[in-house]
Amino acid sequence: MKAVILAGGSGTRLSPFTKIINKHLLPVGSYPMIYWPIKRLKQAGINEILIVTNEEDLVSFKKVLGAGEELGVILSYTIQKEKGKGIANALNCAKDFVDDKFVVLLGDNLFDDDLSPYLEDFKKEKYEAKVLLKEVKDPKRYGIAFIDEIKHTIISIIEKPKNPISKYCVTGIYFYDRNVFGLIQSLSPSKRGELEITDLNNLYINRNELNYDILKGWWLDAGTHEALFEANKHFFEGE
Repeated sequence: MKAVILAGGSGTRLSPFTKIINKHLLPVGSYPMIYWPIKRLKQAGINEILIVTNEEDLVSFKKVLGAGEELGVILSYTIQKEKGKGIANALNCAKDFVDDKFVVLLGDNLFDDDLSPYLEDFKKEKYEAKVLLKEVKDPKRYGIAFIDEIKHTIISIIEKPKNPISKYCVTGIYFYDRNVFGLIQSLSPSKRGELEITDLNNLYINRNELNYDILKGWWLDAGTHEALFEANKHFFEGE
């Protein structure tokens, strides 16, 4: 199985640092942020990884990570030409890289769980897609999944709900097969002008093809100054 790490975007919540450096290259512990999702993929036995980033950041990623030799993986790179067009648009850039089922990570999502059991389940099960959820204290900040725990299904996903009826956020860890690229083509831009990953996952819900699991360990979206501080604290203590 292959993996895709989405590491583009403008990172405005981490300005002014992101005026000069891609947020996924900011330090977290003793390494750049993107080191940690790569490490988790390697731990799960995934060695072929595509990094999708901005054109202006490509040189920096190659300087820091190279072809992945030091990390024991094989890294490829591609550019999201339509910058600011959304996560689903960035994912579509991986169309020529994957050949079957694959995993997608947002590069600023940091976590402690071993991905191996989730990967093995997805390989075996008949669902076309799977997301990993995590219970959070501030659900208004995230895409929130309303789940039926008895049937183990997701009823709907709502982006940043004003009155959330669930505390389970959809983390930036997704599993898809190649059918995802056809579904991306059917998406319409949101009010923000983006192809939204939430809309994509809701399409899978409508098809009864979206499964889920819940992360057991620590997880963080490291896209703000406060979260970046917490991430550094977590990994320095771990080291």
